[in-house]
Amino acid sequence: MSIWQAKTWGDLLVSSDQVEKIIEIDGLQVEKRSIGLGQYGLFILGIEKDVHDDVLSKIEEVCKNESCIFFQIETVNYRGKIIKVGGKKGYYKKFITPYTAIIDLEKSEEEILANMKPKGRYNIKLAAKKGVEVKSVEKTQENIKVFYSLMFQTTSRDKFNGNKIEYYIDFLNKLDNSQLLVAYAECQTPIAAGIFIFAAEVSIYYYGASTSDKKYRNLMAPYLLQWEAIQVAKKSGSQIYDFLGVASPGEKNSPLSGVTDFKKKLTKDVREVSTSYIWINKRFIYTMLDLLRKIKNFIK
Repeated sequence: MSIWQAKTWGDLLVSSDQVEKIIEIDGLQVEKRSIGLGQYGLFILGIEKDVHDDVLSKIEEVCKNESCIFFQIETVNYRGKIIKVGGKKGYYKKFITPYTAIIDLEKSEEEILANMKPKGRYNIKLAAKKGVEVKSVEKTQENIKVFYSLMFQTTSRDKFNGNKIEYYIDFLNKLDNSQLLVAYAECQTPIAAGIFIFAAEVSIYYYGASTSDKKYRNLMAPYLLQWEAIQVAKKSGSQIYDFLGVASPGEKNSPLSGVTDFKKKLTKDVREVSTSYIWINKRFIYTMLDLLRKIKNFIK
Protein backbone atom coordinates (compact mmCIF):
# COMPACT_ATOMS: atom_id res chain seq x y z
CA MET A 1 0.00 0.00 0.00
CA SER A 2 1.35 3.44 -0.90
CA ILE A 3 1.63 6.15 1.75
CA TRP A 4 -1.22 8.06 0.08
CA GLN A 5 -3.63 5.17 0.68
CA ALA A 6 -2.67 4.66 4.34
CA LYS A 7 -5.29 5.52 6.97
CA THR A 8 -2.74 7.61 8.86
CA TRP A 9 -2.31 9.73 5.73
CA GLY A 10 -6.04 10.33 5.56
CA ASP A 11 -6.06 11.26 9.24
CA LEU A 12 -3.27 13.78 8.60
CA LEU A 13 -5.19 15.39 5.72
CA VAL A 14 -8.33 15.75 7.84
CA SER A 15 -6.55 17.12 10.92
CA SER A 16 -4.63 19.67 8.81
CA ASP A 17 -7.83 20.79 7.02
CA GLN A 18 -6.51 19.84 3.59
CA VAL A 19 -9.61 17.79 2.82
CA GLU A 20 -13.29 18.11 3.60
CA LYS A 21 -13.45 14.43 4.50
CA ILE A 22 -12.17 10.96 3.65
CA ILE A 23 -14.55 8.47 2.04
CA GLU A 24 -13.75 4.77 1.78
CA ILE A 25 -14.98 3.08 -1.40
CA ASP A 26 -14.23 -0.59 -1.92
CA GLY A 27 -11.00 -0.36 0.06
CA LEU A 28 -9.85 2.85 -1.64
CA GLN A 29 -9.21 6.03 0.33
CA VAL A 30 -11.00 8.88 -1.46
CA GLU A 31 -10.33 12.53 -0.61
CA LYS A 32 -13.08 15.12 -0.93
CA ARG A 33 -11.25 18.42 -1.50
CA SER A 34 -12.36 21.99 -2.03
CA ILE A 35 -11.44 23.27 -5.49
CA GLY A 36 -12.66 26.83 -4.94
CA LEU A 37 -15.87 28.81 -5.37
CA GLY A 38 -17.69 26.43 -3.04
CA GLN A 39 -17.08 23.44 -5.32
CA TYR A 40 -15.49 20.05 -4.58
CA GLY A 41 -13.66 17.27 -6.35
CA LEU A 42 -12.81 13.71 -5.37
CA PHE A 43 -9.16 12.60 -5.48
CA ILE A 44 -7.88 9.03 -5.19
CA LEU A 45 -4.09 9.08 -4.90
CA GLY A 46 -1.37 6.47 -4.95
CA ILE A 47 -3.28 3.61 -6.58
CA GLU A 48 -1.01 0.59 -7.14
CA LYS A 49 -3.52 -1.88 -8.60
CA ASP A 50 -6.06 -2.05 -11.42
CA VAL A 51 -9.34 -0.19 -10.86
CA HIS A 52 -12.15 -2.15 -12.46
CA ASP A 53 -15.40 -0.84 -13.95
CA ASP A 54 -17.54 -1.92 -10.99
CA VAL A 55 -15.37 0.14 -8.61
CA LEU A 56 -15.38 3.11 -10.99
CA SER A 57 -19.19 2.95 -11.04
CA LYS A 58 -19.26 3.14 -7.23
CA ILE A 59 -16.89 6.14 -7.23
CA GLU A 60 -19.01 7.82 -9.91
CA GLU A 61 -22.14 7.31 -7.81
CA VAL A 62 -20.46 8.83 -4.74
CA CYS A 63 -19.21 11.72 -6.88
CA LYS A 64 -22.79 12.50 -7.89
CA ASN A 65 -24.18 12.03 -4.37
CA GLU A 66 -21.52 14.37 -2.95
CA SER A 67 -22.25 16.95 -5.72
CA CYS A 68 -18.60 16.91 -6.79
CA ILE A 69 -17.47 18.35 -10.11
CA PHE A 70 -15.20 15.41 -10.97
CA PHE A 71 -13.15 12.57 -9.57
CA GLN A 72 -9.48 12.05 -10.29
CA ILE A 73 -7.30 8.96 -9.89
CA GLU A 74 -3.49 9.07 -9.69
CA THR A 75 -1.56 5.83 -9.93
CA VAL A 76 1.91 5.16 -8.55
CA ASN A 77 4.17 2.48 -9.96
CA TYR A 78 7.91 2.05 -9.49
CA ARG A 79 8.48 -1.23 -11.32
CA GLY A 80 7.06 -0.55 -14.79
CA LYS A 81 3.87 -2.51 -14.16
CA ILE A 82 0.89 -1.42 -16.25
CA ILE A 83 -1.96 -0.33 -13.98
CA LYS A 84 -5.31 -0.51 -15.74
CA VAL A 85 -7.70 2.33 -14.99
CA GLY A 86 -10.46 2.76 -17.55
CA GLY A 87 -11.01 6.40 -18.35
CA LYS A 88 -9.51 9.52 -19.89
CA LYS A 89 -5.98 10.53 -18.99
CA GLY A 90 -5.85 14.00 -17.47
CA TYR A 91 -6.04 15.90 -14.22
CA TYR A 92 -7.39 19.03 -12.59
CA LYS A 93 -4.57 19.32 -10.06
CA LYS A 94 -1.59 16.97 -9.85
CA PHE A 95 -0.53 15.77 -6.41
CA ILE A 96 1.97 13.06 -7.38
CA THR A 97 4.70 14.34 -9.72
CA PRO A 98 4.72 12.14 -12.86
CA TYR A 99 8.49 11.67 -12.87
CA THR A 100 10.74 10.93 -9.93
CA ALA A 101 14.31 9.94 -9.19
CA ILE A 102 14.75 6.65 -7.37
CA ILE A 103 17.42 4.38 -5.95
CA ASP A 104 17.11 0.60 -6.08
CA LEU A 105 17.97 -0.35 -2.50
CA GLU A 106 18.41 -4.00 -3.42
CA LYS A 107 21.77 -2.94 -4.84
CA SER A 108 24.85 -2.77 -2.60
CA GLU A 109 26.00 0.54 -1.13
CA GLU A 110 28.99 0.40 -3.48
CA GLU A 111 26.67 0.02 -6.49
CA ILE A 112 24.45 2.86 -5.25
CA LEU A 113 27.45 5.17 -4.92
CA ALA A 114 28.73 4.12 -8.34
CA ASN A 115 25.38 5.11 -9.88
CA MET A 116 25.72 8.67 -8.57
CA LYS A 117 27.33 11.44 -10.56
CA PRO A 118 30.95 12.12 -9.52
CA LYS A 119 29.87 15.47 -8.05
CA GLY A 120 27.32 13.72 -5.82
CA ARG A 121 29.91 11.30 -4.42
CA TYR A 122 32.41 14.12 -4.00
CA ASN A 123 29.96 16.29 -2.05
CA ILE A 124 29.11 13.41 0.31
CA LYS A 125 32.80 12.87 1.06
CA LEU A 126 33.40 16.61 1.38
CA ALA A 127 30.62 17.03 3.96
CA ALA A 128 31.97 14.13 6.02
CA LYS A 129 35.53 15.48 5.77
CA LYS A 130 34.36 18.92 6.93
CA GLY A 131 32.90 17.39 10.08
CA VAL A 132 29.20 17.41 9.19
CA GLU A 133 27.29 14.88 11.31
CA VAL A 134 23.79 13.58 10.58
CA LYS A 135 21.54 12.44 13.42
CA SER A 136 18.07 10.95 13.63
CA VAL A 137 16.41 13.09 16.29
CA GLU A 138 13.29 12.64 18.38
CA LYS A 139 10.11 14.19 17.01
CA THR A 140 9.87 16.80 19.76
CA GLN A 141 8.51 20.31 19.24
CA GLU A 142 12.00 21.68 19.88
CA ASN A 143 13.52 19.59 17.09
CA ILE A 144 10.64 20.32 14.73
CA LYS A 145 11.22 24.03 15.38
CA VAL A 146 14.82 23.50 14.24
CA PHE A 147 13.52 21.94 11.02
CA TYR A 148 10.96 24.72 10.58
CA SER A 149 13.62 27.42 10.99
CA LEU A 150 15.66 25.80 8.21
CA MET A 151 12.53 25.40 6.08
CA PHE A 152 11.71 29.09 6.54
CA GLN A 153 15.20 29.96 5.27
CA THR A 154 14.73 27.60 2.31
CA THR A 155 11.33 28.94 1.26
CA SER A 156 12.54 32.54 1.58
CA ARG A 157 15.66 31.79 -0.46
CA ASP A 158 14.01 29.72 -3.18
CA LYS A 159 10.75 31.69 -3.23
CA PHE A 160 8.10 29.02 -2.70
CA ASN A 161 5.40 28.54 -0.10
CA GLY A 162 5.91 26.16 2.80
CA ASN A 163 3.50 24.84 5.40
CA LYS A 164 2.80 26.10 8.89
CA ILE A 165 4.79 24.48 11.70
CA GLU A 166 1.62 22.80 12.99
CA TYR A 167 1.45 20.78 9.77
CA TYR A 168 4.98 19.42 10.18
CA ILE A 169 4.23 18.56 13.82
CA ASP A 170 1.11 16.71 12.66
CA PHE A 171 3.00 14.98 9.83
CA LEU A 172 5.72 13.63 12.10
CA ASN A 173 3.40 12.64 14.93
CA LYS A 174 0.63 11.02 12.89
CA LEU A 175 2.86 9.04 10.51
CA ASP A 176 4.57 6.40 12.64
CA ASN A 177 7.17 5.53 10.01
CA SER A 178 8.30 9.15 9.60
CA GLN A 179 11.70 10.30 10.82
CA LEU A 180 13.42 13.64 11.21
CA LEU A 181 17.11 13.72 10.29
CA VAL A 182 19.26 16.76 11.05
CA ALA A 183 22.75 17.57 9.78
CA TYR A 184 25.00 19.51 12.15
CA ALA A 185 28.21 21.43 11.56
CA GLU A 186 31.14 20.70 13.90
CA CYS A 187 29.89 23.38 16.29
CA GLN A 188 26.57 21.48 16.58
CA THR A 189 24.79 24.13 14.55
CA PRO A 190 21.91 22.58 12.56
CA ILE A 191 22.50 23.36 8.89
CA ALA A 192 20.22 20.94 7.00
CA ALA A 193 17.29 18.69 7.83
CA GLY A 194 14.83 16.35 6.18
CA ILE A 195 11.57 14.57 6.90
CA PHE A 196 11.50 11.02 5.56
CA ILE A 197 9.13 8.07 5.39
CA PHE A 198 10.90 4.75 5.97
CA ALA A 199 8.62 1.88 4.99
CA ALA A 200 9.02 -1.78 4.10
CA GLU A 201 8.63 -1.36 0.35
CA VAL A 202 9.27 2.30 -0.48
CA SER A 203 11.06 4.98 1.54
CA ILE A 204 10.38 8.59 0.60
CA TYR A 205 12.31 11.83 0.97
CA TYR A 206 9.32 14.07 1.70
CA TYR A 207 10.62 17.46 2.88
CA GLY A 208 14.08 18.98 2.90
CA ALA A 209 15.52 22.24 4.20
CA SER A 210 18.91 23.87 4.57
CA THR A 211 20.53 26.97 5.98
CA SER A 212 21.01 30.16 3.98
CA ASP A 213 24.11 31.05 5.99
CA LYS A 214 26.95 31.29 3.45
CA LYS A 215 29.41 30.18 6.12
CA TYR A 216 27.82 26.72 6.11
CA ARG A 217 26.42 26.26 2.63
CA ASN A 218 29.77 25.16 1.20
CA LEU A 219 29.81 22.20 3.63
CA MET A 220 27.39 20.34 1.31
CA ALA A 221 25.37 19.01 4.25
CA PRO A 222 22.25 18.08 2.19
CA TYR A 223 24.30 15.46 0.31
CA LEU A 224 25.48 13.72 3.47
CA LEU A 225 21.94 13.99 4.85
CA GLN A 226 20.63 12.11 1.81
CA TRP A 227 23.34 9.46 2.04
CA GLU A 228 22.44 8.83 5.68
CA ALA A 229 18.74 8.59 4.75
CA ILE A 230 19.54 6.13 1.95
CA GLN A 231 21.46 3.95 4.41
CA VAL A 232 18.63 4.08 6.96
CA ALA A 233 16.12 3.13 4.25
CA LYS A 234 18.28 0.21 3.15
CA LYS A 235 18.70 -1.04 6.73
CA SER A 236 14.93 -0.77 7.29
CA GLY A 237 14.36 -3.27 4.48
CA SER A 238 13.00 -0.85 1.88
CA GLN A 239 13.33 -1.88 -1.75
CA ILE A 240 13.17 1.62 -3.24
CA TYR A 241 14.22 5.10 -2.16
CA ASP A 242 12.03 7.76 -3.77
CA PHE A 243 13.27 11.35 -4.05
CA LEU A 244 9.63 12.33 -4.67
CA GLY A 245 9.49 14.31 -7.86
CA VAL A 246 11.71 15.73 -10.57
CA ALA A 247 11.03 17.84 -13.64
CA SER A 248 9.73 15.88 -16.62
CA PRO A 249 12.33 15.24 -19.36
CA GLY A 250 12.44 18.19 -21.74
CA GLU A 251 10.31 20.38 -19.45
CA LYS A 252 11.50 23.98 -19.59
CA ASN A 253 11.29 26.48 -16.71
CA SER A 254 10.06 23.83 -14.29
CA PRO A 255 9.71 24.94 -10.65
CA LEU A 256 11.47 21.65 -9.88
CA SER A 257 14.59 22.46 -11.91
CA GLY A 258 16.76 23.26 -8.88
CA VAL A 259 15.86 20.20 -6.82
CA THR A 260 16.00 18.04 -9.95
CA ASP A 261 19.65 18.97 -10.47
CA PHE A 262 20.38 18.11 -6.83
CA LYS A 263 18.56 14.77 -6.92
CA LYS A 264 20.10 13.71 -10.24
CA LYS A 265 23.56 14.09 -8.72
CA LEU A 266 22.61 11.26 -6.36
CA THR A 267 21.06 8.84 -8.87
CA LYS A 268 20.83 8.38 -12.62
CA ASP A 269 17.57 6.44 -12.33
CA VAL A 270 14.70 8.72 -13.38
CA ARG A 271 11.34 7.08 -14.05
CA GLU A 272 7.77 7.96 -14.90
CA VAL A 273 5.85 6.59 -11.93
CA SER A 274 2.42 8.24 -11.98
CA THR A 275 -0.44 8.62 -14.47
CA SER A 276 -3.63 10.60 -13.85
CA TYR A 277 -7.18 9.89 -14.98
CA ILE A 278 -10.22 12.14 -14.65
CA TRP A 279 -14.00 11.69 -14.89
CA ILE A 280 -16.06 14.87 -15.12
CA ASN A 281 -19.48 14.98 -13.50
CA LYS A 282 -20.42 18.63 -14.15
CA ARG A 283 -18.85 19.64 -17.45
CA PHE A 284 -19.82 23.34 -17.60
CA ILE A 285 -18.69 24.16 -14.06
CA TYR A 286 -15.50 22.16 -14.58
CA THR A 287 -14.67 24.09 -17.76
CA MET A 288 -15.20 27.44 -16.03
CA LEU A 289 -13.13 26.50 -12.97
CA ASP A 290 -10.35 25.10 -15.12
CA LEU A 291 -10.25 28.30 -17.19
CA LEU A 292 -10.11 30.50 -14.07
CA ARG A 293 -7.30 28.35 -12.65
CA LYS A 294 -5.27 28.63 -15.86
CA ILE A 295 -5.74 32.42 -15.94
CA LYS A 296 -4.61 32.65 -12.32
CA ASN A 297 -1.50 30.56 -13.03
CA PHE A 298 -0.72 32.66 -16.12
CA ILE A 299 -0.91 35.89 -14.11
CA LYS A 300 1.56 34.45 -11.58
